[in-house]
Amino acid sequence: MSAGTVVLVGTAVFAVGCATGGTGLRDGGPARTEPVSKTAPTATSPAASSAASSDGSTPSAAASGRPLKKVDPVALLKADPKVSAEIKRDLKPCTGKEYPVDVSYGKVTGSSVVDIVVNVLSCADALGRGSYVYRADGAKYENVFSDEQPPVYAEIDRGDLVVTKQVYGKSDALSYPSGEDVITYRWDGEKFTEQDRVHSEYSNVVDGGGQPAPAVSQKN
Repeated sequence: MSAGTVVLVGTAVFAVGCATGGTGLRDGGPARTEPVSKTAPTATSPAASSAASSDGSTPSAAASGRPLKKVDPVALLKADPKVSAEIKRDLKPCTGKEYPVDVSYGKVTGSSVVDIVVNVLSCADALGRGSYVYRADGAKYENVFSDEQPPVYAEIDRGDLVVTKQVYGKSDALSYPSGEDVITYRWDGEKFTEQDRVHSEYSNVVDGGGQPAPAVSQKN
């Protein structure tokens, strides 16, 4: 797990199902394809530390990687002028009070306060509709990264921002994209700049697990 990153609740992404509101984090690794569910942290979603110490006090952000205060990701998105009207309009609970939002906390901009990475998913198939990074600016959070070209999913990996985008051809079924782009961004003190891009093309032959196998990988 990345230094300074705390996982709240593990969820899967790019899967059939719906993510829980304000929960979910994966730090590194490709997007999984298992059904999304409410589960305790697993090996692929590293275990979360307790929100409070044994005496009931809340640990500092520097010690635990947590934000200084609890952040409502849905309110954050709806108040953000950089989030599209379409995303805001469709940002509704999938079932009950569960919003299709994954949230992760970690240091990705070099700030002394942990940053917030928010992924908005679709309720029907849990595909990433938008990814955002928020950086602490005094008592508020500033949007310093947005990608609203689906399907997209952003993660924190060893201090870098890693964005995964499935690539579909005209005849591709939702379950079988033609390939995948994995883009690594790094904070330069003012903004994120692209550091690396890996494109994988999938073969047309489906393996025994029912998933397309990478055929060609190109690194820029």
